[in-house]
Amino acid sequence: MLATEEFTRFPLLMWEKVLSKVKKSVVFMDDKCAEALHWSGGAATLLEAGARNLKQFSSFEACGVNEPKAVFVVSTLLKGRTVDIIKDIISLSHFQYCVVFTTVAHSVHLLVNKVTTEMEGSPVFEQFEEKLCEWMGNMNYTAEVMHVPVVFAPVSQQLIVAPPFAHLFPLLSPDLEAINEKRPEKRRFASLNDIDMHCLPAELQIEVKSLASALNSMFEATGTREESFALGPMSRIIAGELANLPQAKNRRKTAPNKASIIFVDRTMDLTGAVGHHGDNLVEKVLTMLKLLPGHVTDVQVDMLELTSLHKTPHSKSILAPGCLAQIQSSARSLWDVMLTSKHKEGVIEVRRQLVEAASKESLPIKMSMGRVTPEQLCSYIQLFRSSQGALESHCGVLQLGLATAQTLRHPSLPRWDSCLAFERLLLQALGDADFPAVLRQLLPLMKPRGVEDTSGSRLREDELGPDELILLLVYLYSLADETQPADHDTEEEEELEKLERDLIGALTLVISRETELSPLLQKLTGCTNPEELTAERVHSAVEKMFKTLRGLSSTRNHLKQLRSIYTASDGVHQATYRPFLRQILEEVFHPDRRECPDIEHMSGGLTDLLKTGFSMFMKVSRPHPGDNPLLLLFMVGGVTPSELRLIKETVATHRPGTQVLVLSTRLLRPTDIPELLFGTQRLVPDIGV
Repeated sequence: MLATEEFTRFPLLMWEKVLSKVKKSVVFMDDKCAEALHWSGGAATLLEAGARNLKQFSSFEACGVNEPKAVFVVSTLLKGRTVDIIKDIISLSHFQYCVVFTTVAHSVHLLVNKVTTEMEGSPVFEQFEEKLCEWMGNMNYTAEVMHVPVVFAPVSQQLIVAPPFAHLFPLLSPDLEAINEKRPEKRRFASLNDIDMHCLPAELQIEVKSLASALNSMFEATGTREESFALGPMSRIIAGELANLPQAKNRRKTAPNKASIIFVDRTMDLTGAVGHHGDNLVEKVLTMLKLLPGHVTDVQVDMLELTSLHKTPHSKSILAPGCLAQIQSSARSLWDVMLTSKHKEGVIEVRRQLVEAASKESLPIKMSMGRVTPEQLCSYIQLFRSSQGALESHCGVLQLGLATAQTLRHPSLPRWDSCLAFERLLLQALGDADFPAVLRQLLPLMKPRGVEDTSGSRLREDELGPDELILLLVYLYSLADETQPADHDTEEEEELEKLERDLIGALTLVISRETELSPLLQKLTGCTNPEELTAERVHSAVEKMFKTLRGLSSTRNHLKQLRSIYTASDGVHQATYRPFLRQILEEVFHPDRRECPDIEHMSGGLTDLLKTGFSMFMKVSRPHPGDNPLLLLFMVGGVTPSELRLIKETVATHRPGTQVLVLSTRLLRPTDIPELLFGTQRLVPDIGV
């Protein structure tokens, strides 16, 4: 029987192909591939395989006379800017042997070059090999170009992410408008569900085809015959592309292992992604600590506690940061617990493993029970400073312990609880008042930080800033339609428009007064520092944001059964949020094997069409996602740590023993969602062209 371990091992097998070529070479790698490698053993695996050095994929890098071999690993097409960078590096170096690995399949390169027929060999790669020899200055030198799908990263036993597709996000209502603008009026789409693959911008088509190709490679390596299902417009396009891939059709004829894969658009449930109700330690770690440069998942852990250095403004630039991705088995097991447990359970497990590690090394640890504090964790961690051997043996657990301690004492942590409190109040208010009345409750919160309020007291640093206010807006708008009556009168519409104008003005002022721009505000405004901000620029960005917000509440309107993620108060029970993923799993694992009209089967081809026809006059059994021993959930747009816990708990309750693996474009923090929703490059991803 197919096991999830075979899928989590797949990324490592793909990296083995790269490792077989790196001996005595300098490796140049782009950020997306570097992040995938980071979760598959890191740079150490390259150096152990014989690589001399690892450098950034940049035109400003080069090698010396005594470095004749180069290996390039890129996540993009071998066109445009990618080709320019490779040429620049080679021109400034003295290579005699070049190997280029691209994660984009040769079939996708053919399509980009407008070749639609099947061709023998790999002509695009062969032509590029000739160019490499030309740039090296001798056609007798050696050049190799090949496709290796090193796009997946095994974050845990339950989760695989795809860093090269971290910015792939489901379609939104402004995207529909942008697509329709380029079409004749009579051929415009009425809704996002009408859009097919060929109507997407060329760059987005390439990204979808590359993802489908990478998934096919994973199923090929694991001998999997998948049944694909989809929920949401973008998921339907990706699942359809995978179903119709010629290589996938051939594979499904002979593959011995069965599995179901359900693609789910993140936009089906944005409430769960921006909410602070998850009660998960890793979610807070990812939010409080700064990301590693060039990464979208892992964070920087300050290692000062493990040294004798004094904390100064320059100490961080002296010490390399730690991280969450670890290879030691004890650290991996701790990470899995942190990722899929409640906050309290995760913190207690961190303390338990630190105590166990200190006891193994016979360090003079002072046991203390009760509440776990950051000071307590740091006192345990500091014991390891005195022993180099103990430090090396337990460095993984120590880094996770430091990440926990730094999160628990982070000055921004109180804002998490403030957001949670406001979300609970707003959730109840949505059932008791009309939407404008609930939205108006945010207006008093929109004050620049450090400014006196009406009572004369200054706003505290733990008060909500612009990031948190934007999260609350997404939270509210994602629930707006289903909590309100369908027939809005003109007066209410006018009231909402006036209120939105007030909110736009207030939020513009809040952002304009910021002394430091968060990553979210940089994405929203297109400015990297406050000096670049102008009132007009911020106002324009916030207006566009509200245009997107208005469409968020209708993302589930096309669904028949799973339309609601909100249960109103009945006078006895409070209003509650009903996670979309839990509803999907309850349908999949229902003992009656009932068919859910919203979970669309995608991989049947002609057979499925015949069954659909026959079902009009006779009973036909269609594929059901709960039929197979392994279920894969692919979250298009990201999954949160608290959702991983929810999936684990739901499976244990409804179908114990079933293997479920989550695949996702990324592991989410709450602030990632507004960045993805309101980013300027939504429909035109960076594919290196």
